[in-house]
Amino acid sequence: MLNVVLGIAPTPDLDPEAVERLVRQLRAEIAELDVVSIRPGPTGPAPEGAKGADPATLGAIVVALSASGGVFSALIDLLRDWLGRSSVQHRISVTLDGDTIELERASADERQELIDAFVRRHTGR
Repeated sequence: MLNVVLGIAPTPDLDPEAVERLVRQLRAEIAELDVVSIRPGPTGPAPEGAKGADPATLGAIVVALSASGGVFSALIDLLRDWLGRSSVQHRISVTLDGDTIELERASADERQELIDAFVRRHTGR
C-alpha cells in the first residue's frame, strides 16, 4: 500500500469555510478513484493566539493507494485536471516516500514534464 500525502495550499484570500469546501470537493473526486482510504492529513497545532485554523493545514489529505493498478497515475491526473479547472490559483504538494512535487498552474507542457518525471520515479514507467 502507498500512502500519498496531499497538501492543498489555496489562494491566501480564501476564508476557512471556503477552504473546507474546496478540500471536501477534492476528497469527493479522489473517492471516485479506486483508493483504499482517504483521511485528513497531519496538521500542526494552531499558533498561540491564532483566531482560526490555518487554511494550509485544513487542506492536508492522506490517500492510501493499492500498490498496483495505476491508481497513483490516475490520482496525479485527477489533481492536474482539478487544478486546471480552478478559476483561482491553488497549489497542491504531493508527497510519496519523502519525495515531494508541487503542482500549480503552469503551462501544460511544463506541468506535464514535472508530473511525468515524478510518476516515473514512483512507478518505474
